[in-house]
Amino acid sequence: MFYVYIIHSQKLDQYYIGQTNDLKRRITEHKSGKSTYTSKSNDWKLIYYEAFKSRKLAMNRERKLKPRARAFQELLKRVVDKSGEG
Repeated sequence: MFYVYIIHSQKLDQYYIGQTNDLKRRITEHKSGKSTYTSKSNDWKLIYYEAFKSRKLAMNRERKLKPRARAFQELLKRVVDKSGEG
């Protein structure tokens, strides 16, 4: 199983979109500073994920969700409204 996920740092007020085959391990890596982009903070929180049967499908979805994509903006609006953040 492969996952596309969105994490958020309240400290930095930034979102990060990624994909992995081990969601728990990857979130731990983000929190511990092992990922270059997310190493500036350790308060990353998983706010959303989707599961896929193949890496190819996950990578296609990740590309569609990147910050400049409309799909990301729409998803973020739904996730933030539901969670009460923002």
